[in-house]
Amino acid sequence: MSNIFIIQEGYCPHCGSILPPITDNGSLSCYSCPAIIPIKEFEDVIAKYTVHFNAKSTEQDIKNTKEMSNADGPIVDRKCPKCGNEKMSYATLQLRSADEGQTVFYTCTKCKFKERENS
Repeated sequence: MSNIFIIQEGYCPHCGSILPPITDNGSLSCYSCPAIIPIKEFEDVIAKYTVHFNAKSTEQDIKNTKEMSNADGPIVDRKCPKCGNEKMSYATLQLRSADEGQTVFYTCTKCKFKERENS
C-alpha cells in the first residue's frame, strides 16, 4: 500500500482518517482502512502549534463580556422592546400539551426585561 497522504501524527497515511490512541503493541490499526502503521513512522514527526491572543480589549468587548456573563441562557440577536438592545438570552419550556409548541422566554442582556413567545 502506498502513502497518498503526508504522514502526520494522529492521521492514517493511507486514507487520512484519525488514528486510534497508541497502544503497547508497537503499531496502530486504522479505523477506516486495513492499514497497520508502525509507530516508528511517527518518531521524527514534530507538531507545532501557534496560539494567537488578542491583547487589545476595547470598551465594547468588555461591555459585551459583562452582558454575556449575566445572561440567563444562550444569546440571540433579538431587539428588546423596552430598551432597544440587540441581544437577548432565552430559555424554553414545554408548558402546554405535548402536541403544541414550546414557550420561549426571552431576557434582555442589558435591562433584564422579560417577554415570552408561544412557538
